[in-house]
Amino acid sequence: MGVRSLGNVLASYGYKFGTTGLEAVTAGPQPGPITATGGIISNYSDGGTHYRAHIFTSSGTFEVTSGLGNIDYLVVAGGGGGGNIGGGGGAGGFRTNVSGHPLAGSALSTSPGSYTVTVGGGGAGGIYSENGVNGGDSQFGPSPSPTKIVSTGGGGGGSRDGGPTYAGANGGSGGGGGQSSTFYGGPSTLGGTGNTPPQSPPQGNNGGGGNNTAGGNSLAAGGGGGAGAVGQTSTSSTGGNGGAGSPVAIETATAKLYAGGGGGGTGDAGNSQPGAGTAGSGGPGGGGDGSRTQKAAPGPSVVYASSGTSGTGGGGGGGGGGGYSNGAAGGSGIVVVRYTVPASAGTAKATGGSISFYGGKTIHTFTGSGTFATTSDWSAATVEYVVIGGGGGGGGSQGGGGGAGAYKTGTTPIGAHPVSTTIQIGGGGDGGQGSPNTLGNTDGVAGTPSYFGTPITSPGGGYGGYGANGNPGGPGGSGGGTGYTGSVGPGTGDSFPGNLSASVPANGWGHDGGLGAQPSNYGSGGGGGAGGVGQAGTPTKGATGGVGIQIPSTFRNPQSATALGGEGPTSAPTPNGFDTSGKFWFAGGGGGSIYGTNPSPDGGTGGGGPGTTPFAGGGNAGGNATGSPSPKDPASDAHAGDHALANTGAGGGGGYVLSSPASTNGRRGGAGGSGLVLIAYPT
Repeated sequence: MGVRSLGNVLASYGYKFGTTGLEAVTAGPQPGPITATGGIISNYSDGGTHYRAHIFTSSGTFEVTSGLGNIDYLVVAGGGGGGNIGGGGGAGGFRTNVSGHPLAGSALSTSPGSYTVTVGGGGAGGIYSENGVNGGDSQFGPSPSPTKIVSTGGGGGGSRDGGPTYAGANGGSGGGGGQSSTFYGGPSTLGGTGNTPPQSPPQGNNGGGGNNTAGGNSLAAGGGGGAGAVGQTSTSSTGGNGGAGSPVAIETATAKLYAGGGGGGTGDAGNSQPGAGTAGSGGPGGGGDGSRTQKAAPGPSVVYASSGTSGTGGGGGGGGGGGYSNGAAGGSGIVVVRYTVPASAGTAKATGGSISFYGGKTIHTFTGSGTFATTSDWSAATVEYVVIGGGGGGGGSQGGGGGAGAYKTGTTPIGAHPVSTTIQIGGGGDGGQGSPNTLGNTDGVAGTPSYFGTPITSPGGGYGGYGANGNPGGPGGSGGGTGYTGSVGPGTGDSFPGNLSASVPANGWGHDGGLGAQPSNYGSGGGGGAGGVGQAGTPTKGATGGVGIQIPSTFRNPQSATALGGEGPTSAPTPNGFDTSGKFWFAGGGGGSIYGTNPSPDGGTGGGGPGTTPFAGGGNAGGNATGSPSPKDPASDAHAGDHALANTGAGGGGGYVLSSPASTNGRRGGAGGSGLVLIAYPT
């Protein structure tokens, strides 16, 4: 036998000749189709090419299990918060390498291994003449690594009255400049610089400036920059519009806009000066609208600023004039990774949402509103569904936790093609403002409904009550927690029987919010969850939010286990139909907060989670013993209530009160999580 023949024989057994004799062959990564886990899976075809996208709306891991090849990415950072009496927040930095996009970067290849995904949260809106807070950075890639893709959070909007400290902040896109007018003697304020730090292609644009035109009775601020355009500079009475975002087709074959800037706020200049201002609009791509306030006759009146849209990196709207309206929070970012797959990966019989294949079923996941439409391949089938309403916002200033959106699951027949059904995803309600003011509403805001066609509607969660006045929690799918002495927030859903196979009630599942401590003004009540009531506060602790529910096994695709839903219990016993993986939990209630003079302030945990770990997407209350910041806010305000996780329908946490008086030391509540619709049918 020759040397070559012997080498072939050895290779067939996994050995080779080496410098020290026989050595085992170490197999490197082999070329071939990529297989991976992580994120919400979306399979689709575009121009004859078949793709699989992994969509991350919260941080996680993209794990390549086999194969080599190039990937496309979209990395959008969190949007900046709008300034109080100020500019719109800048959009989060936008980076992509999708071929043909005007901002496309270089190709990126992967091999088997773990890739860290960080999704930046939206920055908090400014209060009391404060600037908005910058959004958080988003990242994709191994760390440390020169190939890691980092998008920078959007700059916060500037506040009122000129000077460099009131300019919009620099960031992925710059924040809008704050309000300024000759009524206050302030100079023009500058918008923040986008594409900071510099990237090529650029990740964003500059914010617009605040105008100081003489003679104006209104104060108007600049719009935040967007990925596709600069923010507008304001006029004497009109807030600047936020810069437009940029469209890209990567989640599905249809392009979607991301990273729009927030609109600038406007309002009148004083008690005797009637305002005639117009607020700036948020830029297309998730930017929030600015606020318009009027203090003088025929007012007072207010239109509040709106937050940037979750999962887009949109900037928050700027607050209005007269001191009545805070800036709104920026929207959280998003990371999407896609690669080509063989056509045999699966063929859907309908369109709409993100499409995946698991357990012999085709699953449509809607994290945003859209349409479920059958194709010519459709054959009449009974589909399984989950519909969860948007969660309620937590109350401000020692506030109660927000209630979860109603939870519905069941089956419904879909007839022969063509069938087109509207899908609405409910929004999470904003958290209550931190302290009272003349026009402010410091309760949280209720979530809005989700539906799979209007017959199958899940109402939003109830708002958490404002703590410092002991306001009651609001009604909803699950009720919001009350302030320390208020009445309970009633849930409109039916009590969960502990069995997912049980008949679905007409109202869905939801529970009452909890009471605050009575008569002591310390702990406020937790928001109700889909699986249980919100707990009551005590004189030493804010209440824990109500427990959530794990979605049916049909939808528990292990490939999406780190992205779909929140954490849950990992030990038995669990209610019938639930596993102990600790994954796929939804619709937990927000934690109730507490008063800061208590010797050991301890805010409640969201979703019935143990210790300080929230379950089922629920937001922890401010004043938690760890002092942990909100996952959507930088650490500048660790005592604000945590926002609930996006697309869980969970309630936001109540805001903390640092010390007396509550009128000046209260913190805002956390926003509720947006809702979700899931649809499954036989592949």
